[in-house]
Amino acid sequence: MTKEKYISELKLKFESYAPISDESWSLIESILTFQKLEKDEILLRNGQIAKNIHFICVGALRAFVTDYNGNIYNKNIFLETDFAGSTVSYLLNTASNFTLEALEKTILINLNYKKYRQLIEENIDLKNFYISYLENNWVIEKEQREVSLVMENATERYIKLLQKHPNIDQRIQKLHIASHLGITPTQLSRIRKNIKKDS
Repeated sequence: MTKEKYISELKLKFESYAPISDESWSLIESILTFQKLEKDEILLRNGQIAKNIHFICVGALRAFVTDYNGNIYNKNIFLETDFAGSTVSYLLNTASNFTLEALEKTILINLNYKKYRQLIEENIDLKNFYISYLENNWVIEKEQREVSLVMENATERYIKLLQKHPNIDQRIQKLHIASHLGITPTQLSRIRKNIKKDS
């Protein structure tokens, strides 16, 4: 796939939240860069200050935290057309408290956060996009995810994940999916068996 195709996917993502003028889009294009990652390559380390917002063209990333005993917990999994990054880190210019790692070969479009913020301040349509994106992802989706962790059982959460990303099982290791769902790999195996039995 060509870079133009990826850029048009990024534009579609922006416009799914708010209309963007051609002038504003040209400004966005002027600050974007492409990056390729190999499987297991680290994009952002715990302790680093995040400089970019990442749009996933192809591939998958995971955000994970490591506790004081060295246990690893997946905070999130990001797939095609997701935005990834440490929002707190680039908003506050502080160290990221998690690591971003490629789970497979990945192609990203990076937006330099400082330049992007400047464009948002100067262009009302980009500001509208930014507000809509934050409301959807950091208020509505965050609340739904938190409620689902309490109210839904792991089977329901797994089925929802499959509905959103039907081929995630073929792409991402069981332990990462289990960690994302807040369960053990053994529990995930049991859930998969039960679903097969019922289908």
